[in-house]
Amino acid sequence: MSRPVHFEIPAENAERATKFFGDVFGWTFNSWGDGAEYFLADTGKEGMGINGAIMKRRDPNQPLVNSIDVPSIDEFAKKIEANGGMMVVQKVAVPTMGYSAYFKDTEGNIHGLWQTDPNAK
Repeated sequence: MSRPVHFEIPAENAERATKFFGDVFGWTFNSWGDGAEYFLADTGKEGMGINGAIMKRRDPNQPLVNSIDVPSIDEFAKKIEANGGMMVVQKVAVPTMGYSAYFKDTEGNIHGLWQTDPNAK
């Protein structure tokens, strides 16, 4: 069974958003990438939950996205489209980690797909 493993919260001001979530919920953040406003969020170790990121908003309509772990983005893209969904961002490599893609479900919600690279170190 595939499960949500990562969230992305878009923000006009990523540093302001990380301060808010840190102050309110105690999350900690680390900048990731080459100068990109992408901050990995550690939401804690106790209880249920997933980690994610706060990122610079790229589009005024960009939604909060939950990414679902799958063994093969290519296979799941076919399943998504065969069941009435639509791929909106095709598979892209995330260096040293894996691959991501984004799709719309039958209700118009955007979700992410995550495929871990088995050779990632």
